[in-house]
Order: sequence, then structure tokens, then C-alpha cells
Amino acid sequence: MKAFPVPTKDQVSAGNQAIFDNLQSKLGFVPNLYATFAYNDTALGDYLNFQGRKNTLRAKEREVINLVVSQVNDCSYCLAAHTAMGKMNGFTDEQILEIRGGSASFDAKLDALAKFTRETTIQRGKPSPETVDALFAAGYNEANLVDISVTIGDKFISNFLHGITQIPVDFPAAPELESVA
Repeated sequence: MKAFPVPTKDQVSAGNQAIFDNLQSKLGFVPNLYATFAYNDTALGDYLNFQGRKNTLRAKEREVINLVVSQVNDCSYCLAAHTAMGKMNGFTDEQILEIRGGSASFDAKLDALAKFTRETTIQRGKPSPETVDALFAAGYNEANLVDISVTIGDKFISNFLHGITQIPVDFPAAPELESVA
């Protein structure tokens, strides 16, 4: 398989160099997966705009989606990154493992979201009517459903890019999940 080295700042377009500088100042580094988007002159900016779009979900809810989708898609990079982000958003190690398994018994609303996300991801966008009803019964609405779908799609993009390129993970490794709920 072709090797995909992580592009450095001097190897990317001027527009991407400015984005690298911004990421460096905000995060303290340029994550390897973001750098990989910079193989293309516009993809990194497009992806960051897509990822940062205004939506109806709280940061914790987005992390539930990110963790569940990354687990289903077996993306070691995104699992590592979102385990770190999940902790920054207040989840414990045990909660993160449970979320990755597709549930959140510690919070009924997040549990419905985790179950919906897992089934939607596994069933390629076709969750059961019961799972959709449970999501709405937990307090989510149609606008949230759109944002959940967009966030699932966002995570598929990064999961796939890492799956194809296998660039090195530059976050602490996520613990192995022994069994999925």
C-alpha cells in the first residue's frame, strides 16, 4: 500500500499554511489527521468549516456521536482524539468506554443518542422506527436529528481518511474496548 507521510507546513499551500498556524496557536500542534486533509488545497479549510458549523447539539452530545461512530468504524485515530476530547468535556474513562459500546446508562438522553447513533451507523442511515421514536422521546427534535446526521457524516469523513491513509496517531491511544453493547 502507498505510504502517506503527514504533510508538513512547508509542503502545503499558502492557505493551508495559514490554517496550520491557526491550529498551532489554538491547539499547540497540528493534528496529523488535519494535516492530511492539507494534501488538497481546500479540503482542510472546508472540513474545519463543516466541523465547526453552528448546530443545535451540545459539545458532550457531539462527542457521544464522535465516539460511537469511530468505534463502529474502528478508527484508532478518531477514538484516540475523541477519548481526549471526551475527557475535556467531562466524561470519565468508564463513561467513554460505555459510550463507545453504544450506550450511556448514566444519562437517559445521551443513552438514546448513543443507541440511535450506533444503529444508524451500523445500518448505514436506516435506524429502526423504534430507535428514532426513542430519540424523540428522549427530548431530541427534528433540528437535532439533522445535526446528529451531519455529525455522523463528519465523523465518517475523518474515519475514512484515516482508514485509507493510516497516518500516525498523535493522541494518547484509546483503551481497547473489550466488548460492544
